[in-house]
Amino acid sequence: MATDERIEKYESKMNKTLESLEKEFVTIRAGRANPHILDKLTVDYYGTPTPLQQVANITVPEARMIQIQPWESSLIKAISKAILASDLGLNPNTDGKLIRLILPELTEERRKELVKDVKKKGEAAKVAVRNIRRDANDAFKKLAKQDVSEDEIKELEDTVQKLTDKFGKKIDKAVEEKSKEILTV
Repeated sequence: MATDERIEKYESKMNKTLESLEKEFVTIRAGRANPHILDKLTVDYYGTPTPLQQVANITVPEARMIQIQPWESSLIKAISKAILASDLGLNPNTDGKLIRLILPELTEERRKELVKDVKKKGEAAKVAVRNIRRDANDAFKKLAKQDVSEDEIKELEDTVQKLTDKFGKKIDKAVEEKSKEILTV
């Protein structure tokens, strides 16, 4: 039973790496309006950086439009400023009560850039998983000094290797799905 606890710790870390990658993928603009592209935005709300979702209602009325309705109209300038300062490349249109973000059609070149970025993030996640495997193997080698048999250590290393392979495949699948979504016109 102790074997499971030693492995679970590293499996949990690998799982967090995959979840982090998937959260990053949600914020990448793929041509269709997705309110999650605004997840990283913070607005200056009475001197405190506050997530946009906590100061406004965000909706998607059309396939290429995001509508932001702040709880207080005094926030419109701060929200527009935050959007312009972000790396989203969007121009906010405002009528005094609402902010509309029109998402332009992605060019083929921009789609390819986004796919490269997705693959880079996927590779970084794989490196993180391999680092977790290395840490696990180092910890298992230290167990040899604590009267743990070589066979048991070998078994632990094999289990961690299988986990590494499993999460590598999951990361590849996530990268493939996001790339396909971006390249779909």
